[in-house]
Amino acid sequence: MRFRQLGASPLVVSEISFGTWLTVAGGVERVQAIVCIHEALERGITLFDTANQYGAGEAERVLGEALLSSGKARDQYMIATKVFNQVGDEPGMGLSAGQIALQLDRSLERLGTDYLDIYLCHRYDSNVPLEETLEALDRTVRAGKVRAIGLSEWPVEKIAAAAELSAANGWTPMTVSQPQYSLLWRKPETAVFAACRAHGLGNMVYAPQAQGVLTGKYRPGEPPPTDSRAASPAMNGYMETKGRRFRSDDVLAAVQRLAPIAADLGLTMPQLALAWVLRRPEVATAIVGASCPEQIASSAQASGIVLPADALPLIDAALNGVVLR
Repeated sequence: MRFRQLGASPLVVSEISFGTWLTVAGGVERVQAIVCIHEALERGITLFDTANQYGAGEAERVLGEALLSSGKARDQYMIATKVFNQVGDEPGMGLSAGQIALQLDRSLERLGTDYLDIYLCHRYDSNVPLEETLEALDRTVRAGKVRAIGLSEWPVEKIAAAAELSAANGWTPMTVSQPQYSLLWRKPETAVFAACRAHGLGNMVYAPQAQGVLTGKYRPGEPPPTDSRAASPAMNGYMETKGRRFRSDDVLAAVQRLAPIAADLGLTMPQLALAWVLRRPEVATAIVGASCPEQIASSAQASGIVLPADALPLIDAALNGVVLR
């Protein structure tokens, strides 16, 4: 496993990280989820990503249980969680000072730890002054409860505004960004990555395999495999709404054109997708999920792979017309 500096934060993270968005939050049986987390640790993965809302807090509980039972010391792994959305049927959401303080303590309790390595604002809150949010986050760092702070999917102008306000007031700067990024979803490549470079934010990207589509398991004109995320009622909600376009026949046909490119490079399709996002210096780590330990082992092997320059135009040609920029 290779490691990279996460922006201007004090953290050095594994190139592949483990995410609990769907699998640990109910898509995979609890014992199997813990097995996958233990396998990730054994493969050198040190960063684990979750959120307070995933499974109404269940993802944090399972992740905390798995990490505590792994036998690893707390300084051998890092935990990132997020705040903004409503947790289950609890009242309240957003990024007010009171909500940040309340949800942080609840996350720490569920995770079974007394500090987070990364605390992210899951989305931007237009109903709360940005100054209030930033000052509240600064307090979490000064209290020793959080090591680094950041954001996920914020408007570019708010990334810049947060950097300017933090500098002007002496608050802890945001040093972590979590955008969606993959071969099929390249929207961060211009403005978001540029803003992160300018303001010292490193990127931990999610959905680098486009909800599993870039593994090649889904084929045009065919129903999804019975053991896939798309076939699982517990995990396919997002794919049936916002991620539906990824499984349109034109996209699936284009993805199949990547198979011979991966084979010529001696890579699996998932490894090709991960190596492609990690080619960007702005990307510190790619977040993967898994329903079995074998998937984790395969993803971990993508760390350190450098795609040859002549493969990049072949990849672009294969996906011509289906990429979102």
